Amino acid sequence: MIRRILIVFVILAVLVAGLGLLKYRQIQDEIAQFSQPRPAATVSATEVRRTSWTPRLHAVGSIAAVQGVMVNNEVPGQVSEILFESGAMVRRGDLLLQLDDAVDQADLAGLLADQELAEIRRDRNARLLKSRAVSQEDFDEISATLEKAQALVAAKQASIAKKAIRAPFDGQLGIRLVNLGQYLPAGSAIVPLQALDPVYVDFSLPERRIAEVAVGQTVEIQVAAYPERTFTGNIQAINPSVDAGSRNLQIRAELANPERLLRPGMFAEVATLLPTRDDVLTLPRQTIVFNTYGDSVLMIQERDGANVVQRRQIRTGAVRGEEVEVLEGLAAGDRVVLAGQVKLTNGQAVEIVPEATDAPAASAAP
Repeated sequence: MIRRILIVFVILAVLVAGLGLLKYRQIQDEIAQFSQPRPAATVSATEVRRTSWTPRLHAVGSIAAVQGVMVNNEVPGQVSEILFESGAMVRRGDLLLQLDDAVDQADLAGLLADQELAEIRRDRNARLLKSRAVSQEDFDEISATLEKAQALVAAKQASIAKKAIRAPFDGQLGIRLVNLGQYLPAGSAIVPLQALDPVYVDFSLPERRIAEVAVGQTVEIQVAAYPERTFTGNIQAINPSVDAGSRNLQIRAELANPERLLRPGMFAEVATLLPTRDDVLTLPRQTIVFNTYGDSVLMIQERDGANVVQRRQIRTGAVRGEEVEVLEGLAAGDRVVLAGQVKLTNGQAVEIVPEATDAPAASAAP
């Protein structure tokens, strides 16, 4: 009985020892595998460039017409003629709408007759005055009557002229708001009229930027309707005071608009161009890792004949499109990882491939 128990214990001991030896060898193999250097990762690289830089002050604004009104009537009346089409281009002085003036024309004919009679009487009395057939007082009275008749004629002619609604300036009409035969009280809206070339863009900048802007400075704007187009103009006016509520400075720029692509009311992204600076270091935006602890890049250095990466903290400045200004941490000509940096660690070897290949997009250390 005891012999059988000893045999069982010996067998169990051999099994435990065998399992322990197997586990030990597995652990040793894993340690040996992790101790081996990681294979080189495939990345693309770029260099820090020294270039000229035109800083920009970015803002949002709104397009406004140089001149824009709602055409209306100064005197009441019934629409007898509509002489324009919605959306038409018009010149200053073009007749747009005619109010019924038949009664006024009849009144004018009577006033003209009174004026003519007064002129005849004045001329007759002027001849009689030379021969002392009438007194000076009679002549003065008839002269005053003529002047009154002339004033009444001029007033009626002005009233008739106000019933002919004309374009106050060159521009494009909007949608017609009246109909033939409609009675219009004074001040009724007839049609909007906008002058579209040139146009204004109104925007604002923080008060701390006052010293950086001036009349005549170039601005570039983009609108959502034409994302591929950039429109250029110049600052035309700057408000003399800062808004007390927002502490912003109101600015107006003027832009040529010969194609009439920009329309009043459009939302615009405005960039005010500052004087060009030379000798500025830049990097593509995608090379930089942005986080709350500071910006960094993976710099490529040569060590023992191989390329390795080292994380480098940098200080960035202004952004222009996909380029970022580098203020501190790098020098011109330094190479940094452009793509493939997601799984890289400090000191890891890398293999650089041309940026044009597809390798960077799929690069990662195993």
